[in-house]
Amino acid sequence: MTHSSLSTARTRPLWWEALQGPLSTRPPLRSDIDVDVAIVGAGFTGLWTAYELAAADPELSIAVIDRAHVGFGASGRNGGWCYDGFAGGLARIEKISNLATTRAFGAALRETVDVVGKVVATEDIRCDFHKGGTIEFVRNAGQLARAEADVAEARRFGWDESDLRLLSAGETQDLAMSPTATGAIWSANTAAIQPALLVHGLAKAAEQRGVSIYEHTGATAIEPGRLLTAAGATVTAEIIVRATEGYTAELPGQHRTLAPLYSIMLATEPLPDAMWDEIGLADRQTFGDLRHLVIYGQRTADGRIAFGGRGAPYDFGSHIRTNADFPAEVFAPVRDALVETFPQLADVAVSHRWGGVLGVSRTWLPTVGLDRASGLAWAGGYVGSGVAATNLAGRTLSDLITGRSTELTSFPWVNERVRRWEVEPFRWLGINAALRVMASADTREERHGVPARRADFMWWLAKH
Repeated sequence: MTHSSLSTARTRPLWWEALQGPLSTRPPLRSDIDVDVAIVGAGFTGLWTAYELAAADPELSIAVIDRAHVGFGASGRNGGWCYDGFAGGLARIEKISNLATTRAFGAALRETVDVVGKVVATEDIRCDFHKGGTIEFVRNAGQLARAEADVAEARRFGWDESDLRLLSAGETQDLAMSPTATGAIWSANTAAIQPALLVHGLAKAAEQRGVSIYEHTGATAIEPGRLLTAAGATVTAEIIVRATEGYTAELPGQHRTLAPLYSIMLATEPLPDAMWDEIGLADRQTFGDLRHLVIYGQRTADGRIAFGGRGAPYDFGSHIRTNADFPAEVFAPVRDALVETFPQLADVAVSHRWGGVLGVSRTWLPTVGLDRASGLAWAGGYVGSGVAATNLAGRTLSDLITGRSTELTSFPWVNERVRRWEVEPFRWLGINAALRVMASADTREERHGVPARRADFMWWLAKH
């Protein structure tokens, strides 16, 4: 997997190639409208909310606007893991609630993967949904200690042996032949998906339920009762939902609400069957490992590996680059991590490289809520773990907006007010220091074989 293949790779998401026709097919909003619910952002959060609202109350008029096109952001370019994980981990949910509530929330997360699968089947959304589980490789003694602790914690929160368990070295190699893996955590509750096909299919399903979607319609201000757009059209609505995730910082007054951090990805050329025989992943398992700087990958339906990682620096002032506008060499560590995982890929070409922002709250936890007095609602801050969590958020927002008191509306992420990020330069210093600490923690574990407590700085940062 050479440096030259990175420089010649296409600089757009692989997933977009599968869409038939142009990426943008819907007209912009050209005149004022009055609706019951207006949603800013045509990604997973906005579209799941619209889809669920239209089902809950078909009489509602619902409009979704997006300044680019459906799935332009993280929803159309992510790693394609629909899984029962949660940004920040359930231990942080327990800190703001209790064990019983955390276990109930964990059960809802596990169920959500199958909820997405049922919608995919019902709406005939052909997005390569396949529930093959996840393998998280263990590579050193420090990672093994954390893996054992993670599994024990999962047991406390309701995951049993059929949901999640440790694998021996032999069991790991039977599923995926990563030579440096000494074991793994296996989880059943993950489906690999093609995210662009899912988000575009969801948009069509929402439209079939009566939802209106307007592309190339940027929001310039969100106010109680009205939404202003760049073209001058005004949307009047009783409820306005902010579903802008990593791009939230660009809205007036929101530059300290969610910090835009980057995740970058690459995709290989399709691999021959003989190479898949050397790698495994026969059930299209998603895969990663226990390092602190997250990596994630999947075997795509057309026989490639799509693989990504975190760690790209935060830009001062929450500046957002278009399509993670980084030079090819920035993708080299991601390529190297993939070859480290599967050395069999050393000479395989990279066909695509891309990336973009995800939204991170000050507590590293997502929130969902509605201020009934102002009519302003929101959801976001998934820290890259949003494919399933956005569905749970959309169903929760639907219940909140329609005034239903349900188990979903009682969970602790609902209306959880989190502090805003610091002003610059402290935001830039803190976030980039945390990223460096995570990288340093991985190096320490590799060298010394003990869990690196310096990685706890991320949790300390969230609390202080």
